[in-house]
Amino acid sequence: MEPIPWRERVRQEDALLQQLEDLVADSAKRRAEALCEGVAELGSVYAVAKDLGKSWTAIDKAIKKQTKKRATPKKGPTTTE
Repeated sequence: MEPIPWRERVRQEDALLQQLEDLVADSAKRRAEALCEGVAELGSVYAVAKDLGKSWTAIDKAIKKQTKKRATPKKGPTTTE
């Protein structure tokens, strides 16, 4: 049995890294949505952080990072034909 060439191994690992990055991004989005629900239920970021045993800045940053991504418009073609 012949070993897999290094170039192919690099391609495989790059593909795996991309899959993992996509999974992390999806998870962060879902987590931020859940945190927002917690804020709506408990009334503040501080209350959510206290309930979860996390710092309020970590909760605030997680929410803001995802809401910032949603607010940023995607750049696309600007011409119409």
